[in-house]
Amino acid sequence: MAVNNLSIVLAERPTGDIIPGTTFNQKITPAPTSADIKDGEVLVEALYLSLDPAMRGWLNDVRSYVPPVQIGETMRGASVCRVLASKSKQATVGDYVCGFTGWTQYAVLREGAFEPSSNYPGLREPKDMLSVLGMTGLTAWVGMTKIGEPKAGETVVVSGAAGATGSIAGQIAKINGARVIGIAGNDEKCKWLVEELGFDVALNYKDADFKEKFKEATPKYIDVYFDNVGGDILNMCLARAKEHARFVMCGGISQYNSTNPEGPSNISRVITMRIKMQGFIVFDHIKDYGKARQELSQWISEGKIKKTEHILPGGLQVAEQGLVDLYKGSNTGKLLVEVKNPNETPSKL
Repeated sequence: MAVNNLSIVLAERPTGDIIPGTTFNQKITPAPTSADIKDGEVLVEALYLSLDPAMRGWLNDVRSYVPPVQIGETMRGASVCRVLASKSKQATVGDYVCGFTGWTQYAVLREGAFEPSSNYPGLREPKDMLSVLGMTGLTAWVGMTKIGEPKAGETVVVSGAAGATGSIAGQIAKINGARVIGIAGNDEKCKWLVEELGFDVALNYKDADFKEKFKEATPKYIDVYFDNVGGDILNMCLARAKEHARFVMCGGISQYNSTNPEGPSNISRVITMRIKMQGFIVFDHIKDYGKARQELSQWISEGKIKKTEHILPGGLQVAEQGLVDLYKGSNTGKLLVEVKNPNETPSKL
């Protein structure tokens, strides 16, 4: 008996916010089977789907580091998957692999389009392949170690600090001996940053006196700023930058859904303070993945890095609303959709 495969496809390009039930459609097709795979391919079922701020940009029909998702195309996304059938030497049945399956339950992946679990040293559980040892952990490592380069005693500020990438980036700065200030959107997140992750200071940007508190927290100005949000907070950090500060431009989530995105009015501080402001895409640093994962895994085992995941149960049907809520700051740590519980019996296709 044929098994159905649920996929979520782009129905129309959003202007401003994603609209659940309008931006995406559900599509049912027959699931691929073991008869469909060729040499060098694996048949997989998705277990966890990664939801990432960058996804909003993938919906815009503009030039970027990846082509835009096309109308009618399965939404782009990375999943940690279980192998159901294999004609690849890199994975056997039952293995966990990670790849860009898109928002779908079942997929066929070729070698080069997935990473086997052997690429993840010290792997404890499959969801780590999308979080601390996955793209978010790698993004934090690349941005902080190769661009931010924090030194002992320096002041490092991280916006979006309770998110998947910011929470790891701040801890890496702490490992390097820096004084770390995290910015987040509620008091509970701020408490988590200080009490659990070891940030020196955490500030709620929604507080009425946030700007005053931020000024008090940066008496010697900012050496490194890891930016995940853009907007007013980026502008404020430019005003508090020390000479020769390093600004790591990782994301701008405050502007992603805006119909009228605004740049920082303090941009001239880049000149007067001689700031190095550098954007980056983690895919450009694939040669560093091995080293990064080794270091991240070691720091986890030593208790120097802690992580958490915000898991959304309910399968692919909840992914669209989950993405909408991501831009509202719903998550602490890495946001994942549980497509299928790894403890459930593997599907038979």
